[in-house]
Amino acid sequence: MEAVERALSVLEAFADGTPRLALADIAARTGLYPSTILRLAGSLGRFGYLRRDEHGLFRLGPASLRLGALYRQAFSLSDHVRPALRRLVTRTGETAAFYVREGESRICLYREPSPRPIRHHVEEGAALPLDRGASGHVLMAHTGGEGHRLDAVRARGLAVSLGERDPETAAVAAPIRGHGGTFLGALGVTGPRGRFEGADLASIEEAVAEEARALSHALGG
Repeated sequence: MEAVERALSVLEAFADGTPRLALADIAARTGLYPSTILRLAGSLGRFGYLRRDEHGLFRLGPASLRLGALYRQAFSLSDHVRPALRRLVTRTGETAAFYVREGESRICLYREPSPRPIRHHVEEGAALPLDRGASGHVLMAHTGGEGHRLDAVRARGLAVSLGERDPETAAVAAPIRGHGGTFLGALGVTGPRGRFEGADLASIEEAVAEEARALSHALGG
């Protein structure tokens, strides 16, 4: 077991994204003796997890990439998004949804309905206008959109819409990021406009911002 932990610590030495490391660098990062690292590197190299170039520098091998690909295949975005939506509904009382951009539309990928009798209703898979609504503004702002409003959305990290798509509806949304800061989509809540005013709006904005940060962190963003 100790040998396995040492081998994994050698691989973890590359966790900060440094593509190549010298033997001395790995020793400094792991606290292992160079002789131990060389022995472990031999085993890791035979299984394709580590490579050493002509300059004596080590880099991760193709087997590490294969494991990463298998992890991504097994990973389901919904495992993290759906609990975040449920928390938002609990905190705000409004319908929560996660949108992604598809061309010039936004698609509701996941949603959790409000328990209130008067609520916003949207089906998973529904396509809505990209240029109207808080989630649409977030999607545009983080996929190359230009303009003062989108600049403000990027700067604030939050979008608010009051009666844009429907005069009786309001929404708040924030961006979600994954590994390496990759933009994944927009997380937000929507409900009757009358419930998005004053202190209620401030509370909803806080809930969306906090849940968006937590979800992005969980997804590696």
